[in-house]
Amino acid sequence: VQLQASGGGSVQAGGSLRISCVVSGGTGGALTMAWFRQAPGKEREFLAAINRWSSSSKNYADSVKGRFTISRDNPKNTVYLQMNGLKPEDTAVYYCAASSTVIYSEQRNAPRYPYWGQETLVTVSS
Repeated sequence: VQLQASGGGSVQAGGSLRISCVVSGGTGGALTMAWFRQAPGKEREFLAAINRWSSSSKNYADSVKGRFTISRDNPKNTVYLQMNGLKPEDTAVYYCAASSTVIYSEQRNAPRYPYWGQETLVTVSS
């Protein structure tokens, strides 16, 4: 399984951005997908996850709930993270991750994801 993230960029505070993650080498729908980020000098942070096969079962970190939305398009093997109301503290490198076995209670735990995409940088200016 390979993940290809894209869509990062620079926006002003209050703006929006959508990042994407394309899954290849596997069936995207069979994977629980998640987004994490890491800011300079900080640990990798869970943002959101969406259960395999289901587009209705989602899990969000409190820091992004109500501002970020995770979604998936299984025929396109693609997962999205729509980010609205961006703040300077959202500046980080963002990663998508995938797992076929992670359970809901462990979705926030980065080591439970064996597959990772390359980073995509999001910069929010004030």
